[in-house]
Amino acid sequence: MTNEIRKDAETRMDKCVEAFKNQISKIRTGRASPSILDGIQVEYYGSATPLRQVANVVVEDSRTLAITVFDRTLGPAVEKAIMASDLGLNPSSAGTVIRVPLPPLTEERRKDLIKVVRGEAEQGRVSVRNVRRDANDKLKALLKDKAISEDEERRAQDDVQKLTDNFIKKVDTALAEKEAELMEF
Repeated sequence: MTNEIRKDAETRMDKCVEAFKNQISKIRTGRASPSILDGIQVEYYGSATPLRQVANVVVEDSRTLAITVFDRTLGPAVEKAIMASDLGLNPSSAGTVIRVPLPPLTEERRKDLIKVVRGEAEQGRVSVRNVRRDANDKLKALLKDKAISEDEERRAQDDVQKLTDNFIKKVDTALAEKEAELMEF
């Protein structure tokens, strides 16, 4: 029983860390990354469609993204959607390819982004701790029902704590990598 709780907690903590990494991958750094445009929705035949479903986004060079739209008539809509996003990007159309140059980040903007990333990291840590709390509550319920002994409960709680520490380290590592990436010039 305690193993099941531990495995469940481990799976959920792993999902928390992955969600955090996914969240910070969308934060723009100085270099071009197609994931920057993941949140953009394009108006396509009356419905909002993710950009990835109507176009191919590739990195042309370290500061430029190239977007190849599958349907040529959609070019202006894609440009409009990118300009309307809060990313501060100005796409330029060159025939069938839309180029999105990424302006270099100012020092002030970098610091703001680091604050955002740190906030996301704290959210990641909190979600990992919530999983720990849930696991410990389940263990206490088992102890209360006399399904496990106090020693087993203590051992299982220690295991869950070690898991928590491990996953919080993963969040901190990802945070440090992103901060370093943001501070690059």
